[in-house]
Amino acid sequence: MNEEIKLLIEKADIAIREERFDDLMNFYTDDAVLVVRPGLEVKGKEAIKNAFIKIAAYFKNSIVPTQGKMLMIEAGDTVLVLSQTLLDADNKDTSEYSMDRKAIYVYRKVDEKWLCAIDNSYGTTLLD
Repeated sequence: MNEEIKLLIEKADIAIREERFDDLMNFYTDDAVLVVRPGLEVKGKEAIKNAFIKIAAYFKNSIVPTQGKMLMIEAGDTVLVLSQTLLDADNKDTSEYSMDRKAIYVYRKVDEKWLCAIDNSYGTTLLD
């Protein structure tokens, strides 16, 4: 497992929890894609930042993401991350979205730094 990427994901989760969305953008490539919800993707740091602000509001500014089991497959400058992503929030019981997900993330090494290029917390459930 790539421990550097694992640590980056933990730090990104903290930035989300603390709503430090400007800092959060340092974890993404310039052309990154975020799956906001099934059927809605946004591309680029500004759109991703705005999406996270809306996600925080949806969860009444109480979202706490954590990662469970992880598997990483590395090929050169690209890493596929499969992760159990767990979300907690004050209104988790009324959310129409799953709070226990099997996420897929793609990291790419850019200028010797690992950055998230694809952030899909819904994983393969997008196929459902």
